Amino acid sequence: MNRLANATSPYLLQHADNPVDWWPWCDEAFAEAKRRDVPVIISVGYAACHWCHVMAHESFENDAVARLMNEDFVSIKVDREERPDVDAVYMTATQAMTGQGGWPMTVFAAPDGTPFFCGTYFPRPNFIRLLGSVAAAWRDQREDVLRQGAAVVEAIGGAQAVGGLTAPLTAELLDAAADQLAREYDETNGGFGGAPKFPPHMNLLFLLRHHQRTGSARSLEIVRHTAEAMARGGIYDQLAGGFARYSVDGHWTVPHFEKMLYDNALLLRCYTQLWRLTGDPLARRVARDTARFLADELHRPGEGFASALDADTQGVEGLTYVWTPAQLVDVLGEEDGRFAADLFGVTESGTFEHGTSVLRLARDVDAADPEIRARWQDVVARLLAARDTRPQPARDDKVVAAWNGLAITAIAEFQQVAALYAAPEDEDANLMEGVTIVSDGAMRDAAEHLATVHVVDGRLRRVSRDKVVGEPAGVLEDYGCVAEAFCAMHQLTGEGRWLALAGELLDVALARFAAPDGGFYDTADDAERLVTRPADPTDNATPSGRSAIVAALVAYAALTGETRYREAAEATLSTVAPIVGRHARFTGYAATVGEALLSGPYEIAVVTDDPAGDPLVAAACRHAPPGAVVVAGRTDQPGVPLLAERPALDGRSTAYVCRGFVCDRPVTSVDDLVAQLAG
Repeated sequence: MNRLANATSPYLLQHADNPVDWWPWCDEAFAEAKRRDVPVIISVGYAACHWCHVMAHESFENDAVARLMNEDFVSIKVDREERPDVDAVYMTATQAMTGQGGWPMTVFAAPDGTPFFCGTYFPRPNFIRLLGSVAAAWRDQREDVLRQGAAVVEAIGGAQAVGGLTAPLTAELLDAAADQLAREYDETNGGFGGAPKFPPHMNLLFLLRHHQRTGSARSLEIVRHTAEAMARGGIYDQLAGGFARYSVDGHWTVPHFEKMLYDNALLLRCYTQLWRLTGDPLARRVARDTARFLADELHRPGEGFASALDADTQGVEGLTYVWTPAQLVDVLGEEDGRFAADLFGVTESGTFEHGTSVLRLARDVDAADPEIRARWQDVVARLLAARDTRPQPARDDKVVAAWNGLAITAIAEFQQVAALYAAPEDEDANLMEGVTIVSDGAMRDAAEHLATVHVVDGRLRRVSRDKVVGEPAGVLEDYGCVAEAFCAMHQLTGEGRWLALAGELLDVALARFAAPDGGFYDTADDAERLVTRPADPTDNATPSGRSAIVAALVAYAALTGETRYREAAEATLSTVAPIVGRHARFTGYAATVGEALLSGPYEIAVVTDDPAGDPLVAAACRHAPPGAVVVAGRTDQPGVPLLAERPALDGRSTAYVCRGFVCDRPVTSVDDLVAQLAG
């Protein structure tokens, strides 16, 4: 009997009609395996995963394969986005056994959950042979199987251990990390490494802050070149905005078409900060259109942001997105069709499959004449209208707490920067205003949803769907990303409730997740016990739990002046510092937060009756050093510690700048404020 019909996870529901007798992750499944004395298959994936779909179609929908699975195993289906703790444990095992990981992940385990054989995608003939071999080994070589499982558990316990080397995260280590990224940088195509190539968002955020601290032109150029290369490539949706998960090639041309919330949130921060620091028109456009993508395509009204758009449409990857020259002519006419083919690199031979091409920006139009830009935007609008009539990819509608936190923080930063550069005479001023309005509403919706639906009895839950919260408990990254988002909301709105909520979440994290060495586990001390307790210090597709919680601790300490939160942040970063200089590509968010701590971070309070329009507020946001917090409002505004007992001098707007809890004299002129922030 398949038991997935009542699941809240869209990924599990995709498998509810399989002939496999799937169980969700639960104690009852392992008890059934023990009762039958059979091993467990743990199949981990997510709704937008292309190869998960392929394995489902080839194997899990096949009656013969299902019969083998049902006869000799208990099969458990896991949504890695709902249960990142389960995913982390078995991904570590998979990497230990095979040297690589990915999804779908296929794990064979004993009835107590101990993994003894791991892999990823298996074509159906291979999977059938594997099922037979594992079943025979379980029957005939049980001792060897269990011995191998025990060795795997010992290995992954060591890989996820706490209590290793610690060291302060110094300027020298951060400089070494920047130097390592510069050495590994792809000078031709931007980014790091070859195919497949992933957007290095957290490394870009770090390099931007490194540039601010050191003035490094090299760090800024790596960010600028990579940002431009991605934005002009096929990995970026040239019609609707938003980035795909990765490029299957080394030059950003052909994407793996799924669009993830977390990638777009983190990339929105990159382009927003690049825009703030340089005024770059391409960064401005991409930040605007990525914010619009989040608001239009992933926001669920009255809730938060959905997790992803699928890689496939009707089982075909890229069906919604690719074009031929003839299709462009059909939509645009002969003359504009040729213009679009040249502009977007659409050729007769194609860059994708079956003579189709992924749109990429083959010409530099951001700095072109107004007539060219107007024609470009007209072509984009007409092509998008035509594309909207095509079948569309499915959307994974579950709301993940951590990823919504990332989106809230990104949009809050976008709102600040968009206000700095508001110019009514701009040709797209109305578009920018519309995007800021809808993204602001989506951000506030998501924050309210997290605060009222995901926080249950003072604890954070991982997921919700259709305004109903799920059972999985929040993991460390949820607490960190959501607390950081609430700190961002506090700065943007001046409302004390957001800061109070952030503090409550951080207190739970310190009480329930802290490790003896000053670091953190990824799961709470009262969470479900797995074969090992995960504690991964590295940043991967999203910030690690440690990096996320440190970012929130640093912001909260700066906003409240409570030093114990800063001390906790420094202690935790010291557990990551030994790997920052050696593995910079996997510690980008930790290094980003490290730059904030090294900077101070600055605490900037502006006493004003006009937070939205005061030139001092604009100067504070424009010139804010790495990781600075900025609040603006009336003296002694309730719930805003940085405005407490800080009067307006001579009845004028006044800025108070502190750094590491040491304050400069209050100033009332923009020039004086900028000088303090440059110091």
